[in-house]
Amino acid sequence: MLLALWLGAWFVNARLSRLKGPLPRWLVPAIFGLTLLALWELAVRLFGISPVILPAPSAIAARIAGSLPILWADFVQTALKGALTGYVLGCGAAVAVAVLIDRSAFLQRGLLPVGNFVAALPIVGIAPIMVMWFGFDWQSKAAVVIVMVFFPVLVNMVAGLKATEPMQRDLMATYHASYWQTLWKLRFPAALPFLFNGLKIATTLALIGAIVAEFFGSPIVGMGFRINASIGQLSLDMIWAEIAVAALAGSAFYGLVGFIERRVTFWHPSQRR
Repeated sequence: MLLALWLGAWFVNARLSRLKGPLPRWLVPAIFGLTLLALWELAVRLFGISPVILPAPSAIAARIAGSLPILWADFVQTALKGALTGYVLGCGAAVAVAVLIDRSAFLQRGLLPVGNFVAALPIVGIAPIMVMWFGFDWQSKAAVVIVMVFFPVLVNMVAGLKATEPMQRDLMATYHASYWQTLWKLRFPAALPFLFNGLKIATTLALIGAIVAEFFGSPIVGMGFRINASIGQLSLDMIWAEIAVAALAGSAFYGLVGFIERRVTFWHPSQRR
């Protein structure tokens, strides 16, 4: 039964992938995802897998439907307050520091290695320190997120500011453009594809950092807190419900950044279809 379901969905997707237009681009991943959920549900029911080991998707969906107020409060605490605040502050600081590094060879040689060192620090070591510094509420989680997203955005922005051709910079010098005029009119637009690469990487890091940081201290609300508490209660359906909410939030955040990228960098060859 499992094999027949998989082969049937594979056949349908193989036919749809040959079609052109926007509809197949949406249907193929949707059918693939629904097939995985159906296989999961059937495997749990056919083989009698204990819900303590792996709950069925139907049980997880029922848990989500019955715990919407709790899941919403956890989402607001972790995703909106902790992850989003840290993401905005960390990415904004990275762009500003990248401009400073571009202006100073000293900072380029001295600050980038330090940033690489900070990026290599394990989150399980940073999170307890931030909790001690900033308290148990969302501020400490935002601080962890700032540390996690800062370096990827910084490296991409620094590389993007160097992406212009010498002839383009010579043309701006011929027009007697100042540094800031050249930065705003030429180098910053050229750096946007690099910047958005860093921003998209940071979307996943932000949510992961906020959730993991809550394992080391938080008020009685938040995705990380709920997962940690549910482990002791063997409430696997609640854990999977939080994972589903986190996955949907992360995917929506990544999609939003990708949508903005397509609108802002429509002129770049990578956005041409």
